[in-house]
Amino acid sequence: MGGAVSAGEDNDDLIDNLKEAQYIRTDRVEQAFRAIDRGDYYLEGYRDSAYKDLAWKHGNIHLSAPCIYSEVMEALKLQQGLSFLNLGSGTGYLSTMVGLIIGPFGVNHGVELHKDVVEYAKEKLEDFIKSSDSFDKFEFCEPVFVVGNCLEISSDSHQYDRIYCGAGVQKDHENYMKILLKVGGILVMPIEDQLTQITRTGQCSWDSKNILAVSFAPLVQQNKADGDKPDSVELPPVIVRSLQDLSRIYIRRTLRHLTSEESLAKGLVQRVPQKRKRRRCRRRRINTYVFVGNQLIPQPAESEEDERIEEEHREEEEEEEEKDIEVLKPEEPQVNVLRDKINALPLPESLKAYVLYYREK
Repeated sequence: MGGAVSAGEDNDDLIDNLKEAQYIRTDRVEQAFRAIDRGDYYLEGYRDSAYKDLAWKHGNIHLSAPCIYSEVMEALKLQQGLSFLNLGSGTGYLSTMVGLIIGPFGVNHGVELHKDVVEYAKEKLEDFIKSSDSFDKFEFCEPVFVVGNCLEISSDSHQYDRIYCGAGVQKDHENYMKILLKVGGILVMPIEDQLTQITRTGQCSWDSKNILAVSFAPLVQQNKADGDKPDSVELPPVIVRSLQDLSRIYIRRTLRHLTSEESLAKGLVQRVPQKRKRRRCRRRRINTYVFVGNQLIPQPAESEEDERIEEEHREEEEEEEEKDIEVLKPEEPQVNVLRDKINALPLPESLKAYVLYYREK
């Protein structure tokens, strides 16, 4: 599934293409996609395929096409403080993007069938927190992943504001999924080859909307021939943050706002990467036709006007190439101002490390 937009050369180029094709339509979704490099979730040796609009699978590890994730993120209508459940959470790529939007007072849970994939997701999450430049630019709700079959979730589990299921849902499991949703919540899942958005409008009322025709592998069901009863999946508990954790959040928030105000006062505006210009395709106008044997062959008519237009186009292309060279000049490395502010605080080094989330850079 995928191939709806052109391949990008890097993550930003892919996002540009998704925006141009109207798969990404809101600023908060765009910011989340730009903050998380899709290539970081690929195995070494496969990263060249990361910026194509195609699904990717290797063993149990799977990523849906970027256009699918874009539609899912838009359809979920995410906001700060919401609770989110990802059924079939896979590599954690989507859950990490969601965590950037719902913020530190949200809830971010994932259920994944394969233990090796959960371990992979935890490794990628740790890499993001420890080394990604984006981590200090957002307030983050860290995903929590558990191993299990999402069709065996305990009946007394809590409900969620937003739910996504990343595998094909059969019609007879639709109500099972709906029960996990709070009133006013949104569930996005593929059902009967349609990516569907379901809103719970009341205790027993729902609104459904088809978003996109899709093809997903079906949810794995327990083999009824097996004698053993499947283990019930216990979702992670909703934990109240400690006073120490809250202090860290508010220290970072205050310093982030302070650095933003200082930048505005100094007239320092964050530079937005310029999109690469695509070379203009020019077509010469055809004015005459010539018979050669029994074939009618089009011939371009040469004139002084055509030569003048050709020269103007050539000059424009030369100017664009010069601008492209300017854009490709190496930029000065960006300074992590938030990190500098924290390190300047009159605190013990161990406490500074805690406020920095023990990040490596």
